Amino acid sequence: MPVIKPVNGRFPQVPEDCFVAENATIVGEVSMGSQCSVWFNAVIRGDVHFIKMGDKVNIQDGAVIHATYQKSPTTIGNNVSIGHNAIVHGCTVHDNVLIGMGSIVMDDCVIESNSIIAAGAVVTKNTVVESGSIYAGVPAKKVKDISEDLISGEIDRIANNYVKYSSWFQEA
Repeated sequence: MPVIKPVNGRFPQVPEDCFVAENATIVGEVSMGSQCSVWFNAVIRGDVHFIKMGDKVNIQDGAVIHATYQKSPTTIGNNVSIGHNAIVHGCTVHDNVLIGMGSIVMDDCVIESNSIIAAGAVVTKNTVVESGSIYAGVPAKKVKDISEDLISGEIDRIANNYVKYSSWFQEA
């Protein structure tokens, strides 16, 4: 059974159509939209501030979602994929975003819609990632604009695939 527990009287809100892996952890003030998935060893810790997720968000294996005490909540829009072992901390992620594997998004960043954070990138505090762009590197910088093919071929495809993958586990 996953760890889903309240902290200081604040309970996670996980809709029935979401998949949460057996060893995932969701604690505190966390609200999830429909068709979300939280994968193996992922942690969503809403103990120090709230975490709000929209619809069709997937938090892949080993990812950590957290916030900064009384200062920076984490808000994640719709149709967002958070890659394996990524860290998303005290920031705002808009709709239709792919956060690549092993990347880090730090406090008070804003990742605008239709954007990709490349695998291994480090988006430093207060960075605003422009809508329709790819950021990569350490520290992350804009490397190019996103084509419509990347939006539908990567961002949408991955989010939709994770809805499909989660259905495999809900049937088991």
